Amino acid sequence: MDICTNESNDYFSSYEDLEIHRLMLEDHPRTDAYRKAILENKSYFKDKIVMDVGCGTGILSIFCAQAGAKKVYAVEASKLANLAKEIIKENEFEEIIEVLHSKVEDVTLPGDVKVDTIVSEWMGFYLLHEGMLDSVLIARDKFLKPGGEMFPESAAIYVAPCSVPELYNKWKDFHGVSLSTFSKHLRSSKSSKPEIMQIEKEDLLGPEVAMAWINLREDTVQDLDSYAIEHVVGTSRSGQYQGICVWFECNFPELNGNNRVILKTGPESPATHWKQTIILLPEEQQVEEQEPIAFQLDMNRDQIHSRRYNLQLSLLDPEEVEHPVPCTCHMTKCILMKTFMLQHAEHAISENSHDVSLSILEDDKIDDNDDYDDE
Repeated sequence: MDICTNESNDYFSSYEDLEIHRLMLEDHPRTDAYRKAILENKSYFKDKIVMDVGCGTGILSIFCAQAGAKKVYAVEASKLANLAKEIIKENEFEEIIEVLHSKVEDVTLPGDVKVDTIVSEWMGFYLLHEGMLDSVLIARDKFLKPGGEMFPESAAIYVAPCSVPELYNKWKDFHGVSLSTFSKHLRSSKSSKPEIMQIEKEDLLGPEVAMAWINLREDTVQDLDSYAIEHVVGTSRSGQYQGICVWFECNFPELNGNNRVILKTGPESPATHWKQTIILLPEEQQVEEQEPIAFQLDMNRDQIHSRRYNLQLSLLDPEEVEHPVPCTCHMTKCILMKTFMLQHAEHAISENSHDVSLSILEDDKIDDNDDYDDE
């Protein structure tokens, strides 16, 4: 039975556009993170069997071969598999890397062999867009040996309130004309669809919070269907609250005492082709430093188009939702709680210091009788 839908066909054929691959290859934080994670672990990859899910041009498979893998199965569903074969031959790894032109769900390995490692660059905007992680988890369950490694092995989605001056500030005086009315309608029209753009770290209005944590060793495809967070944050500065910024990080295995490689896509990190996903408010709000911002963000897989997610932002009343402990906002209950916790911490430190002093005195106490015995 052919389970490949038109949506899947469109998805795979979209990756035959070489411009997309140029963009990904030239994304240096992305490519270098994979290169470091693989080549700095040559002692692990030596003589391993690897599967590269969605190999694209084959560059990750080549990294694995350079690191000493004895066999790499490079799986690619689109026609780009033919180009991957040429690139692999160009780099003289055709004896090690075998390109399989197929969806990974349909792959059968010779002798039902299991692989030691699965590598894949499956991330989309706000991490989950495109739904490729489903295929990676299916490959894990079907092909990975017990105790095998996943590259990356985990990922997290972060959110924080933000300003978006790049979209709106210029309309206040546009070639000598005030277009604030246009800006207002523009903001309203954009609030129905997330904006993919790069913002500066100075545009964040408060600290980020983790919305989701994904464990590629254990999570199931069903675990990816829905994520939600209800949160309150005290703003770190005054400014225009114009949206919620969403980004992600991916963690690679920490092997043989090597430092962990982390691929970061937030505003404080070097820019990547994923940029950040901004959920824009229909109307901006002026906020003051330490003013509480309360919101709920829901991320649910679309029931019809499984590779897409619906993101829904709800603005909440800070008076009616539970605040984190400690909270950075200026509401009285949070100030009192923060003060209490600080006093409790100071008291605990003081008590601990006192106990240490007594212990030192006990250890150094002199027994006068010993002196008389010596006489």
